[in-house]
Amino acid sequence: MIEVTIEQIAEFCSGKLNRAARNIKSEKMKGVSIDTRTIEKNNLFVPFLGENADGHRFIEEAFEKGAALSLTEHDLEQEDARPLIKVEDGLQALQQIAKAYLELVSPKVIAITGSNGKTTTKDMVECLLAPHFKVKKTIGNYNNEIGLPLTILQLDHDTDISILEMGMDSKGDIDFLSRMTSPDVAIITNVGESHIEKLGSRENIAAAKYEIVNGLKGTGTFIYSRDYPLLEQIVDRDVDYTIESGGLDKANDLQITNVEQTEKGTVFNITGVESAVEIPQLGVHNSANATLALLAAGALGLEISEVKDQFRNLIVTDMRMQRVNHESGAMFINDAYNASPSSMKSAINTVGNMDYGFKILVLADILELGTYRRELHESVGEYINASENGFDLLMTYGKDAKMIHDTVNNTDRKHFDSLEELAEELKMHLGKDTVVLLKGSRGMAVERVIEYIE
Repeated sequence: MIEVTIEQIAEFCSGKLNRAARNIKSEKMKGVSIDTRTIEKNNLFVPFLGENADGHRFIEEAFEKGAALSLTEHDLEQEDARPLIKVEDGLQALQQIAKAYLELVSPKVIAITGSNGKTTTKDMVECLLAPHFKVKKTIGNYNNEIGLPLTILQLDHDTDISILEMGMDSKGDIDFLSRMTSPDVAIITNVGESHIEKLGSRENIAAAKYEIVNGLKGTGTFIYSRDYPLLEQIVDRDVDYTIESGGLDKANDLQITNVEQTEKGTVFNITGVESAVEIPQLGVHNSANATLALLAAGALGLEISEVKDQFRNLIVTDMRMQRVNHESGAMFINDAYNASPSSMKSAINTVGNMDYGFKILVLADILELGTYRRELHESVGEYINASENGFDLLMTYGKDAKMIHDTVNNTDRKHFDSLEELAEELKMHLGKDTVVLLKGSRGMAVERVIEYIE
């Protein structure tokens, strides 16, 4: 993690030291915290001044818990015995410190965004690179204008590769994060419907994701999939950086073929590599994520044919197509970390292709769709109707998921107002030849079904 002098911190954020800070300006602080509940000895404390709360009231507590230094937006009192640095804006100062520290450490930066699959792709890239480099990746969902700087400040001075997941809420978010980090490799996993409520169309979503190239180094590499026409039509090829693509479409540089699901995961072929690629994750969409990760490894000088076998050691974050064996013999596919219409359809397709005699879909609301709620939930129901794979039971939970229930006409279906009631009914259908998909937005916490049936 960051370990620099107090004077360097002031230089990084163009801050003004008070007398107490000037007296110890050559001493080092280590680590940064924005929360006194988790602050550690010798940390820099960064308080935020918001409309409804003032983090400055926790400065004294931060020092009591061992902080070495604090930023402040308040006017300095030179007689204050606490070492402080005056800044105009705490959040902006945090971002400036992170940018300067990233330049100091100077790792190769891999930036990843997309409507779905960011975290899985991040885990895959780390898996391929870790045997060859010292790698640090975004932890959890620290992927926004606050979390990403905190991730950067966790880098050790000898870090070779920094893998940064970039999330967005509005137009311009990815532009800001990309310019702050100047990536060497920029990856867009896909373009779906997430944030359509604010952005208004999938075309606008594609444009917002494409902002990731705005800070990309001219010597860098942009990696995406030509499987998404809305993205393909806006990609600028008159650029200095390299452009590479991977996915199912024949136009991709690395084309996926012969996808097969097995008990251990997914097996597929890619152009230019003789032997098959094996990943412990289920789904065609995860084979696409793996292909983008392989291209990232290639961009850093590794041979794709040699590193692909490293996927056997892949460990991905929970609740992403996570297989959970139940004592009844049933298999749960827990993909409940989050959901969009496209990711729900991908998960449905994956479970539909699994070799089980009884297939159950447990689907909950897809949130943040705004005025597109009905149209997109009904599209999921229509997808189930059109599927060549037979499903034996659809169980829905939530007001919006009822629209999926009402659209489906070729599968037994039941709707529930509570997960407890759903779980009680689900118990009656579990057996050795049963597979159950759990899918819904994070706010629906549909994974609780597993707890309720134990």
